[in-house]
Amino acid sequence: MRIGVPKEIKVHEYRVGLTPEAVMDLAHRGHELLVETGAGLGIGFEDGDYEKAGARIIGDAAAIFAEAELIVKVKEPQLHECAMLRADQTLFTYLHLAADKPQAEALIASGATCIAYETVTEDRGGLPLLRPMSEVAGRMSVQVGAHSLEKEQGGRGILLGGVPGVAPGKVVILGGGVAGVNAAQMAAGARADVTIFDISTVRLAELDTMFEGRVKTAFSNHGAILAALAEADLVIGAVLIPGAAAPKLVTRDNLKLMKRGAVLVDIAIDQGGCFETSRPTTHDHPTFEVDGIIHYCVANMPGAVARTSTFALNNATLPFVRAIAGKGPEQAMAQDRHLAAGLNVSGGKIRHQAVAEALDLPFEAVG
Repeated sequence: MRIGVPKEIKVHEYRVGLTPEAVMDLAHRGHELLVETGAGLGIGFEDGDYEKAGARIIGDAAAIFAEAELIVKVKEPQLHECAMLRADQTLFTYLHLAADKPQAEALIASGATCIAYETVTEDRGGLPLLRPMSEVAGRMSVQVGAHSLEKEQGGRGILLGGVPGVAPGKVVILGGGVAGVNAAQMAAGARADVTIFDISTVRLAELDTMFEGRVKTAFSNHGAILAALAEADLVIGAVLIPGAAAPKLVTRDNLKLMKRGAVLVDIAIDQGGCFETSRPTTHDHPTFEVDGIIHYCVANMPGAVARTSTFALNNATLPFVRAIAGKGPEQAMAQDRHLAAGLNVSGGKIRHQAVAEALDLPFEAVG
């Protein structure tokens, strides 16, 4: 199969769909790899590294889209990229369609088969292709939150870990999934006062055992969250409903309860965000203020640590790329229900029910 890897063009996105190692693996299996010139520069790989791995370097994205049967990316295609897709092509990347109706409509119009990393499943009920980026974003959330709390950044002037004789900062994490756990690990490691909220008592018990008392747990309900907001220095939104828009757990009116200069970090911004006042930002302008509260809502957080993120992502995606390229998308999905769960759009139809419901568009199951 001809596999195309275009250069990512989202603002400050430095990751790349395939590393040279992954290219070599796929070329060894008999596939033809087409990589856009400069695609790997953001993670330290020259065109020559890809050529040595067996790829053919292509001068522009239009040529990649024109030749490739399978397009492997990282971030969702921009609208002019959607316009280059064809009905006989497969797109494999993050899509996050629940928060992006224009992209969904453009993918529907293309007729292409679009498989989203974020809805591929596994036997344990997790999301294996979202997990590595959730791990990165969770760990980064504490790093960027701590920086945003500095006075020069508009924050309260709080050191998360405190110092002897001075209390540590209070960190509230909404959601005890992969991102929330990784955020808690970093915040607890910084000696902050950390509380994780979740709606599952089973998950709260697991978290209590996991952290051995170093992190507090709390059942997530509206009253408990409001009480926590009043005390928090840093609130990290890490809730996820696979394929669907994130629930709004903090309203603008709730911000009045918070201390001026407190920080909200919205990891769920790709899915619309879990704070009512969130809006997507970029790495060059990552924060904004609403009613005295600093918001960090970068929609591609892991892009800031592109090399780490790309290798972590490729470790997870490569087996699925092998399957799609080796068997074709239809057979690969027919043989693997977890890959089939990643199908969001094909044949001009929305194929994922949660996505359809979030966008108020018709849902039609395959065959």
